[in-house]
Amino acid sequence: MNLKVKIPFLILILMPLYVLFAADHSHKSKYVGQEKREIKSLSESDIEELKNGRGWGLAKAAELNGVPGPAHLLEMKGEIDLSTEQIRAIENLFKKMEQEAIPLGHELIELERKLNNHFANRTITVELLSVLLERVAQVHKKLRYVHLSTHLKTPNILTPEQISLYNKLRGYSSDDPCENIPKGHDPEMWKKHHNCP
Repeated sequence: MNLKVKIPFLILILMPLYVLFAADHSHKSKYVGQEKREIKSLSESDIEELKNGRGWGLAKAAELNGVPGPAHLLEMKGEIDLSTEQIRAIENLFKKMEQEAIPLGHELIELERKLNNHFANRTITVELLSVLLERVAQVHKKLRYVHLSTHLKTPNILTPEQISLYNKLRGYSSDDPCENIPKGHDPEMWKKHHNCP
């Protein structure tokens, strides 16, 4: 057999094996195991966060743009050198946030449970689905507002230096080239090139 005949013949033989192998791996869901959850759309961790008024990632728009959150500020109060007055003000913000977030978290859990149960019991209708999703969206919006609006109040309590230190301690990058020397660069040369002190 010459080479021109061998290559198409090999492709013809190997192609079904490739298709069989690829098909075997392409249908497995990334959600495997989640079908065992009581509320399929919420993990145990999600439920704990919601029940306790924790952030649940709802304030990332603030947090990752340098606007501190009260819970983390209180955890780092010694490192950020918060005054007694600042601590008191942040504790008040945190308590108010919890008072609003905890009931909303419980409400969101119950709405997700209701949605889950209607699907599990095959009692869901298009109309009911629309109503439940609208309620979930409203509660989610209120909960996110509580967390984000609380973040908005912290800069009025802190100094710019404390905010900068907070972000540094949280591991968020700075645009200052003098503070962020890329890996692989000679620190002395980098600082000289960027006129760093």
